[in-house]
Amino acid sequence: MSRFEEFRALHRPGRPLVLPNAWDHASAAALVTAGFAAVGTTSLGVAGAAGLPDAAGAAREETLRLAGSLARLPVPVTVDIENGFGTDPQDVAALAARLERAGIAGVNIEDGRPDGTLTDVSHQCAVLQAVLRSAPSLFVNARTDTYWLPGHEGETEARLRAYQEAGAHGLFVPGLRGERAVRSVTGTCAAPLNLLFTPGGPSVSELAAWGVARVSTGSLLFRAAVHQAVEVARGVLDDDATRAADLGGVPSYGQAQAWSEPFTGTRAGARPKDGSPPGR
Repeated sequence: MSRFEEFRALHRPGRPLVLPNAWDHASAAALVTAGFAAVGTTSLGVAGAAGLPDAAGAAREETLRLAGSLARLPVPVTVDIENGFGTDPQDVAALAARLERAGIAGVNIEDGRPDGTLTDVSHQCAVLQAVLRSAPSLFVNARTDTYWLPGHEGETEARLRAYQEAGAHGLFVPGLRGERAVRSVTGTCAAPLNLLFTPGGPSVSELAAWGVARVSTGSLLFRAAVHQAVEVARGVLDDDATRAADLGGVPSYGQAQAWSEPFTGTRAGARPKDGSPPGR
């Protein structure tokens, strides 16, 4: 199967793909090593790691650079391109074509604008159609931000139907979490529904029972990683041995070094700068 076919086959209503979202090559490679069948990117993580704001179109080059690196991984990769890093359908389509040529399996395109409004439905459909024409082997996941922008929840299904009719392969509604609302969407739209996992919200098994086909972690992993890094650093600073030593399962230097190379495993003979033996 092609990357597109492999990725599309992972979207099974009732047996959702759990898609972890990475922010750099190392985090993506670690997730693949852990056994995840596909990996996505998080725009917040990619932008934040570069010191740039999310959802402002500022991380276009960082996103393209990371995509070229992640395409080496042995699983399908889908890339969050915010609103396409532009408003002109042909410009967004050209970006998508570059990602397709690089070996990326899918893209996520949102209808939220940097100013906090929603893109006109007809314009967003034109963007989706241009992308599908220019990059026919990309899995296009059309995201609507109706549940993240107050007062727009009632537009959700109309927008999803329009995006589906425009050719979108998947539909994404971050913030949608109630059973009744989720079942309404899965009962109305034929395209696979992607939802965002939120701590304290519905479990993956609950979402599966409601017909969801994909569950993404979004920026959660990036935020959790930064939080954990700060906690370990505080343990060292405070001379808190328990806190600083609570590192069970942390990858070795050699394993981390392997993530920065093509996905071929740990480089033989690599020697950590901290003096510990490779692979330990």
